[in-house]
Amino acid sequence: MKPILILAVVCLAGCLGEGQSSSQSDEGARVLALDNSWNRALETKDTKALDMLLADTFISIDIDGSIETKGQFLAGLKAPGYQAPSQAVTEESRVDVYGSSAVVVGVFRTQSVSKGKTVKRRERFVDTWVNINRTWRCVASVAVLISE
Repeated sequence: MKPILILAVVCLAGCLGEGQSSSQSDEGARVLALDNSWNRALETKDTKALDMLLADTFISIDIDGSIETKGQFLAGLKAPGYQAPSQAVTEESRVDVYGSSAVVVGVFRTQSVSKGKTVKRRERFVDTWVNINRTWRCVASVAVLISE
């Protein structure tokens, strides 16, 4: 009788673990989709979409080491001199979910035109997302310039 009970507990634990893994996988897919939608919002200067993606306490550390709050980041996109990238693509991204937090690591590639010249840039990034009131929001982003 004991071996059957132990076997049943082991099987049940395996099934529960499988469900949690699937749930984490689903949450990871949601976060990656949100992270990628950030690119579209940058290309179209959609500050309303970015406002919904970013937590009110959002902090960005840019490639030059400067720090911006959510308000400063959004204001920069509205500034007259801001050139939206014609192409913003995320490559090599992966997500790890830790309960109500998730970390996305990847490469962000942009192409834009500045003073009549095509400018291409690649950055390695780390975005930290938190599930706040059942809504994923990015709370922090760090970018480092990498060579083409």
